Amino acid sequence: MNQKEFLDIVLPIKDHLFRLARRFLISNDEAEDAVQEVFLKLWKNREAIKKYRSAEAFAYTMTKNYCLDRLKSKQASNLKIIHSNFENRTNLEQHIEAKDGVSLLFKLMETLPEQQKLVLHLRDIEQFEFSEIAKITNTSQANVRVMLSRARRKIKDLLLIQYNHGVS
Repeated sequence: MNQKEFLDIVLPIKDHLFRLARRFLISNDEAEDAVQEVFLKLWKNREAIKKYRSAEAFAYTMTKNYCLDRLKSKQASNLKIIHSNFENRTNLEQHIEAKDGVSLLFKLMETLPEQQKLVLHLRDIEQFEFSEIAKITNTSQANVRVMLSRARRKIKDLLLIQYNHGVS
């Protein structure tokens, strides 16, 4: 596979990979680093890309695994500092954004288990089909539907509690 073929495959999904990495790692810088690492690994294994039915699903899986490994690694303590710094910023723009319903939804998504968070992100934010999500998560479509249903139900319950001030 030459450079042009490689770029034709991976460049269209760069933004998707970034958003996925940012969902896991919070920090823009960490997400950019993750995407660069994934691109480097994809380039080194560019001949293997042809063996997969979906290069996009392969790239998503690599990104997800890299982010999870990053969070589990020794350097994760550094990410915790970044997470706490990200959450503690108090400038006006972020304060207003924190009150926004979308921001609340994303905060609630962070409380979900990793698989549910991933499935919800891929389906409702990235607009992937169930078959594509099943490939990325290495599960069946039925399991994807169950995880998505549970994630949505949990978010709904949390939103009801939030907007009803704890009264269900």
